Amino acid sequence: MKRIISLILTFAITILSAFSISGCSNANLNEENDTGKLRIVATIFPYYEFARNIAGDKADVKMLLSPGNEPHSYDPSPSDIVAIENCDIFIYNGGESDEWVEGVLDSLQNSNLRILKMMDYVDALNEQETDHTSGDELDEHIWTSIRNAQKLSKIISETLKQIDAENSDYYSDNELIYTEMLSNLDNQIMSIVKNASKNTVVFGDRFPFLYFVNDYGLSYECAFPGCSSETEPSISTVTRLIDFVREDKIPVVFYLEFSNGKTADLIAEDTGAETLEFCSCHNVTKEQFESGVSYISLMQQNAKNLEEALS
Repeated sequence: MKRIISLILTFAITILSAFSISGCSNANLNEENDTGKLRIVATIFPYYEFARNIAGDKADVKMLLSPGNEPHSYDPSPSDIVAIENCDIFIYNGGESDEWVEGVLDSLQNSNLRILKMMDYVDALNEQETDHTSGDELDEHIWTSIRNAQKLSKIISETLKQIDAENSDYYSDNELIYTEMLSNLDNQIMSIVKNASKNTVVFGDRFPFLYFVNDYGLSYECAFPGCSSETEPSISTVTRLIDFVREDKIPVVFYLEFSNGKTADLIAEDTGAETLEFCSCHNVTKEQFESGVSYISLMQQNAKNLEEALS
């Protein structure tokens, strides 16, 4: 099956590459090539953000996942494959959501492409089930750790400096500024946790925050594990969470961005808790993207909501 996919993708790349040099489509498919800048393609919003902040005006950065869409159901379009083929640096996460990447990379003819698989640069944790037992799969939501974000920004910076040594100081300066902003955010959250009266967060939703809570020594209760395809919890799960919220007097039940929030609402109605969003930052809405919302601004809102939840 992988060989068949690779052959299909190779054919698509060949056809589109040939078509892109014809007069009728050159402006559309090679628009980014005209800038003379480095080209970076990132699969999801966090890596788009890290690359954009480090590369500054020295690179054109493209995000493959369209704003408002879920990465778990993403499939690359032919134009996405051509963008990867023609870029200088391709950044992807790895894990279950990026299973399509292997077939695409096997098909590429760009021998100079630098590929950054971000899960290779951090200590990955095993995904946890709702009873907190470890599963067999690695949890792919590594970017929810602000400390991982610092490490991954540094990897992007080092890669840019290797490719474009002439602007090495520029990338170093941007890295210093950005990682300092991340460090300040990390310190803010550490202070919130240190001064909190509670130490447990409750999610009436999936839980892609294992790396986040691990950084700050927080406990958690949730309806589903991070990459669960389930959308409706069992009665026993809802009852367990309701009992926990009541007994521990939990003031806030969280839900995820792009979630309907139904489970969190159900728990809140039965316990009097408030519902608040906690953003995993895997993607943003079209309106957020166009308004310039950032990884840091989303995490700052998370910090504000966390403070309320731990009060």
